Amino acid sequence: MPLPTAWLPALAAFEAAARHQNFAHAAEELHLTASAVSHHVRKLEGLLGVTLFQRHARGVSLTIEGRQLSDAAQSALADIDDVMRDLGDTREERHRVRITTMLSLAHTWLLPRLPDFTSAHPHVRVRIDTEMALTSFDEGGPDLGIRYGLGHWPGMTAHHLMPDAMFPVASPDLPGVEHVSAPADIQKLPLVGDHARQSWQDWFRAAEVHGARIDVRYSFSDTTNALLAAARGLGAALARDKVSEPFLSNGSLVRLPGPSLPTRYSYFVVYPSHRRLRAAARTFVDWVLTQPGRAPPPPVARKPPTL
Repeated sequence: MPLPTAWLPALAAFEAAARHQNFAHAAEELHLTASAVSHHVRKLEGLLGVTLFQRHARGVSLTIEGRQLSDAAQSALADIDDVMRDLGDTREERHRVRITTMLSLAHTWLLPRLPDFTSAHPHVRVRIDTEMALTSFDEGGPDLGIRYGLGHWPGMTAHHLMPDAMFPVASPDLPGVEHVSAPADIQKLPLVGDHARQSWQDWFRAAEVHGARIDVRYSFSDTTNALLAAARGLGAALARDKVSEPFLSNGSLVRLPGPSLPTRYSYFVVYPSHRRLRAAARTFVDWVLTQPGRAPPPPVARKPPTL
């Protein structure tokens, strides 16, 4: 039996509300008011004769029946969206993937590995965005992203890519580094910081250096710039495990004594839950999720990387 067309607006409103678990957020996505979304949902409940949402003071939650309909609606709308986007795409667009990530990860971890991807998938064209602001995955935006966090972003599917850890590094030519034999000695050096959620204070605490005198001479918004500053002898920096690979490999930075502190955050591959990935984007996701255990050959030059 064909689905009555009068149900379609109500189903679209319900699917967005179920995905967000919030009428206001669904309304913003659909360019409606929250009351209009609520009206559509109540209309659908009346047509079906079941309750789809439990209303409570802090918002709404799906009932068992609501969850059944939500799963079916999301799958059906994703199929339709996938076909419509494929029909609207040119052949060239079907082979493009747009990725948003952090400059530090793109420069030091992703770019050295991209030749392997290109060799395996020469037909795919890759665009990488590294804006500081958190990118919106709206229509016309990136297909997917690599984000740093706890792994929970509303409306996003997140695949764990790799954990992270922090440890101290410095240029072998930094004055005074030759006298560093224990974690407490690091506080005698000029320090370089970045805007990471965990800092020198966290590391010294993990190293059991209590009451450390933390003198951050230089602070950068991006980890890559902090590592470049350290490689040029401005001070000791806290290196993140993944993005420090090329600096340690070419000898422009060396590890200093002390523990490797696991961070509270990890790297995740993310994309909108309501939208199926294009074939090129799916190919990239499948490839990048195999990468954490592999490292590129170390550079032969012993000089700081340049941007």
